[in-house]
Amino acid sequence: MNVVRKGFFWMGVWRRTAAYYTWQFLTKHVWFLRVFYETGKTEAYVTFKIWFFQKVLGFNRRVYWPVHYRSTVNLFENIVIGVGSAPGLSPGCYIQGRGRVIIGNYVGIGPNVGIISGGHQLFDFRVPTKGYIKIGNYSWIGMNSVILENVELGDFTIVQAGSVVKKSFKQGYCVIGGNPAVLIKEFPPESHHLFERYKNEYEYIGYMRAHKFAEYRKRYLWF
Repeated sequence: MNVVRKGFFWMGVWRRTAAYYTWQFLTKHVWFLRVFYETGKTEAYVTFKIWFFQKVLGFNRRVYWPVHYRSTVNLFENIVIGVGSAPGLSPGCYIQGRGRVIIGNYVGIGPNVGIISGGHQLFDFRVPTKGYIKIGNYSWIGMNSVILENVELGDFTIVQAGSVVKKSFKQGYCVIGGNPAVLIKEFPPESHHLFERYKNEYEYIGYMRAHKFAEYRKRYLWF
């Protein structure tokens, strides 16, 4: 009996290993599968599950970057993202593009984050308002944070978890947090060289190589 169990165990290991290496080979060498391989070790990774829920089952189907099926992106045509960024890839996010949203390169966004570029008038909720949001390169937006309209964050801005950002911190190189968010720590210019400006081996903007994005933006986005 033990021999039979061991036989089934090793057969399962072999099957999983064979399937893994087969998938690795296909994603590396078949052109339309390369996005899985080339983004696999990045912060804006594309997995088969993410792709299937998004492009086949239709959760945020038209959005040009990978989005978790439990996140929501509205008016993606008004949202421009940079290399290695994927707002909503973590679950529970709400990304709203009523106003213009610009998210820089290599921006990390945690779960349950709201990026809301438009609201409504104070005395008549039926009348919408719209502004803009700009998030600089290499920034990090912590879990459960909310970025409201007319906010600009400079490069290397860290937003602590649970913050509500209502005003701009254009200088970047800082840590902000709280409700409303305030400046907690600002790094002096002489320390800016310590911040790592890394690049992915394969540069993607969403599902496409970065060099193809300008044409896509011209054809499908609003600005």
